[in-house]
Amino acid sequence: MISCKKIAVLTILGLLVYSTNFAQTIKLVNPILSGFYPDPSIVKVEKDYYLVNSTFSYFPGLPVWHSKDLKNWQQIGNVISRTSQMDFVGERATRGLFAPGISYHNGLFYVTCTDIDHEGNFVVTAKNPAGPWSNPVKLTQVKGIDPSIFFDEDGKAYIVYNSDAPNNKPLYSGHRTIKMCEIDAIALKTIGEEKIIVNGGVDITKKPVWIEGPHILKRNGWYYLYAAEGGTSVNHSEVVLRSKSVWGPFVPYDKNPILTQKDLPDDRKNPITSTGHAQFVEGPNGKTYAVFLACRPYTGDYYNTGRETFIAPVEWQDDWPIINPNFKEVQYTYSANYKEVKQPNALPQSGNFTYKLGFEKQLDPALTFLRSCDSSSFSLSKTAGLTLKLKPETLMDFGVPSFVGKRQQHLFCSAETELNFSATNHNEKAGLAIFQNENHFYFLSKSMQDEKPVLQLLKSNTDGKTIEVLASTTLEGSAKKVQLRIDAKGEYYSFLYATTSNKWVVFKDKVDGKFLSTHDAGGFIGCFFGLHATGSATKTNNTASFKYLKYTGNNLFYK
Repeated sequence: MISCKKIAVLTILGLLVYSTNFAQTIKLVNPILSGFYPDPSIVKVEKDYYLVNSTFSYFPGLPVWHSKDLKNWQQIGNVISRTSQMDFVGERATRGLFAPGISYHNGLFYVTCTDIDHEGNFVVTAKNPAGPWSNPVKLTQVKGIDPSIFFDEDGKAYIVYNSDAPNNKPLYSGHRTIKMCEIDAIALKTIGEEKIIVNGGVDITKKPVWIEGPHILKRNGWYYLYAAEGGTSVNHSEVVLRSKSVWGPFVPYDKNPILTQKDLPDDRKNPITSTGHAQFVEGPNGKTYAVFLACRPYTGDYYNTGRETFIAPVEWQDDWPIINPNFKEVQYTYSANYKEVKQPNALPQSGNFTYKLGFEKQLDPALTFLRSCDSSSFSLSKTAGLTLKLKPETLMDFGVPSFVGKRQQHLFCSAETELNFSATNHNEKAGLAIFQNENHFYFLSKSMQDEKPVLQLLKSNTDGKTIEVLASTTLEGSAKKVQLRIDAKGEYYSFLYATTSNKWVVFKDKVDGKFLSTHDAGGFIGCFFGLHATGSATKTNNTASFKYLKYTGNNLFYK
């Protein structure tokens, strides 16, 4: 029986016209996760989608996202949420956890990942993707990065990953391989010997570099091995090979790459670059989509938001997948014929948005610490907000400073807070930072100089040891409270303060933002706005309180 609620039958000039009353459309807005959310891996379980990202040396590690529609995402937890699982003390901000892979089989979620400096490759499991996740189990035979588990139809499981050249003798710089071995998904141990299934890349005679981020998909009797190629900068791309056997041989698609932006004009408007590290997933409409990383530079190859998570449709042509099939440029929006399902109480992650975080009971899961969580160094309350103890660690150190960070998610945005703090000497400082790494940050801080309260704008030096004072002013009166704000304007930052509520004074304008770009700072991460307090070179019981953290992002080209 056909329900009359779904189909209306109209008679017009003797013709039958059928119309769908409840046709649904959704607009997917890129990036779907704005800011430093790189290396996405995604899995669909029934009608739910779960996605994880790299976090490098930030803690908690590996955010877990949930969605019903691939557009509206809510962070439901973190894979590495306990210091007993691991921490990253002593590691640079751009080390730590590299690309994770999430999968699901027989009621259990799996995440594989690489702790590049300490644990190596490992796997964790959970029955609920929100957590708790198990302690890491080391995969000692898996030598390399970017591990991903594939479950075949016969129940066997395989782990595929980036590894070194054959016999560890590269033919050229960037020569890598994709290796695979079977894995016991219950005992969490590899089985048998690993095998090279891709050497170098699509065509080793052309010296392809950094084949990485591999995944396997089975469809219509074919095993598809797809991976990133070309490095993580502007030459980043996605390629695909296929075989009738999970062990290969894998034959490359003659129209590779299936996704890249490297050949497009440099002067195009609002460019998206560095696309790759993709994973396929079936959408709510039964069609295939790819999530992948990409960058939004404000000029050239300069961007401060890091590598972000994007989405694009996939079209299958002659049993080969093509990402973004109808366009050369990755689009900022795509329309699809299925229903949008919003996430209640979720912070927005795409398009233009603003929100204000309070600190009454718990920290939002998107907020992060550096390297580990020192629960003794902060407290939360309705009256004071977030109170940080002044610790001797600074942002230049590789320890665990008093720091709570929130990602910069737009090229044009602002972050502000209200600080309640009185320094007792010139070493005590508290305020709002914009942080890229230990050698590349600005710190708008309240301190003391000549026994008077002062506001200072500090800039890290690339030697990792010294700080430059870019601006300083004496704060009149004895009030402890001051509002602080940092505005990002593409390649510039502006620093503002207010001693009277919301009456902002420009403290320092047009400060060099390229200093904080991945291009200049190096590594794989993006910028964070950070609430920070330090009692450098002193032992102190002093504290600093932050009433709120407000964020506003407005990229003008979003509609």
